[in-house]
Amino acid sequence: MKENKTFNTTTYAPGDTNEEMKSIKLNMKHGILCKLSILAVCSALILGVSLLIFGGEDTKLCFGAIVDVTYPKAYAFDDGDSRREIREHNPVDKGFIEAINDFSYKTGSLILSNTGKNINYSPISLYYDLSLVTSGAKGETEAQLLNLLGVSDSDTLSMQCGNLYRLLYRDNKMGKLKIANSIWMDNDMNGEPIEFKEDFVKHVVDNFYTSSHSVDFSKKETAKAMSEWIAKNTNGTLSPSIEFVPDQIISILNTVYFYDQWIDRFDISKTEEDVFRLSNGTQVRNDFMNQTFGSAGFAKGEGFTRAGLGLKNSNQMVFILPDEGVSPYELLSSPEQIREIFEGGTGFNGEVVWKIPKFSFTSKPAITDVLKKLGVNSAFTPNADFTGITNHIAYITDVHQETHIAIDENGVEASSFTHVYYAGAALPQGRADMILNRPFIYGIKAQTGNLLFVGVCENPAER
Repeated sequence: MKENKTFNTTTYAPGDTNEEMKSIKLNMKHGILCKLSILAVCSALILGVSLLIFGGEDTKLCFGAIVDVTYPKAYAFDDGDSRREIREHNPVDKGFIEAINDFSYKTGSLILSNTGKNINYSPISLYYDLSLVTSGAKGETEAQLLNLLGVSDSDTLSMQCGNLYRLLYRDNKMGKLKIANSIWMDNDMNGEPIEFKEDFVKHVVDNFYTSSHSVDFSKKETAKAMSEWIAKNTNGTLSPSIEFVPDQIISILNTVYFYDQWIDRFDISKTEEDVFRLSNGTQVRNDFMNQTFGSAGFAKGEGFTRAGLGLKNSNQMVFILPDEGVSPYELLSSPEQIREIFEGGTGFNGEVVWKIPKFSFTSKPAITDVLKKLGVNSAFTPNADFTGITNHIAYITDVHQETHIAIDENGVEASSFTHVYYAGAALPQGRADMILNRPFIYGIKAQTGNLLFVGVCENPAER
């Protein structure tokens, strides 16, 4: 079954600046999530590109229609044959997976700063949006972006992004993982026609499943169309209200929608209210989900304990509990430290006692300054080279991301519950008490090992 997205050629979409994004409000809706999933995560990343025209030769309109997107074929969560076939036809280099992880740790160490509030960040959303932009960059602009993304050339980057996209894509009764991209282009600026390159439009459709929209940013309907696109590509879980400035010429939007079900359910009858201790010494009361595994894997390292819970589409949610007296931000202070807490430590097998607070919150991690600190500077200046997109002067104005995450025990039905038993496990080697009653770190990992989302829960009672 294929999912087709067709867009009306009379719709419009906005551009993006700091002021525009102040009006964006992303709200998690209930309904299908309460019935079908125990975990839902949404990310919307908007990257605004401002195009400034300083005369030059006459141009012609080369793009005036919307390009539709046909998403990869969906298959059941337990369809191993289809999973193997997709993996065989879409090879992803280990070096590319490592490059994305390096990117996640570099950006994460700067984005996940100590604000005293909950924060959730999607490295995969930012990586895909920057990769799409890189495919239209040249010269020093391209070199700086490639250096941050950890790939030697744009062709390899696009090919690997396409293969990984098809490998990650999920849409079945147990869960969904969908990355959606779109570009919104205005053919005219103050009466000056603008030419966008057809090769670029075709390239981003083939490798990034990007819908392309010919728009008029001066019309009010633009914001409505963008909002509808986001809602459509996040199953209605995001409801943005967007404003834009009249001189915005091109906007690039990325959304990530994810939900999945625990392999081992939480019994709702065991959910109990208890105390969560905040960093400032105060306490809040919150509902905690509880369960115990007699034999499970966990890891202990300097200052932390890590354990994970499997999800039915081969994903995993990882929880990292800092030791008493250790701040989560000490463990997130550098790329090397983040790698250590997610990949390092000494592994054990034994009893794992879980006590996880239910939480649901929206986050707005800062992105633009982080990219500049990591060496992406050319793209933000009028000297930027985006001649792969247009011959007009173009540069990035801002990059914004908003995410929403919610976990609970809803949606797990006994008839669809699956418990996987493993033979040949090591003898029990102690016990891990994952009593998450103080600030902790979490991450959602795809089957490939890539971090889809990473964040800090400072206060589960805060929305």
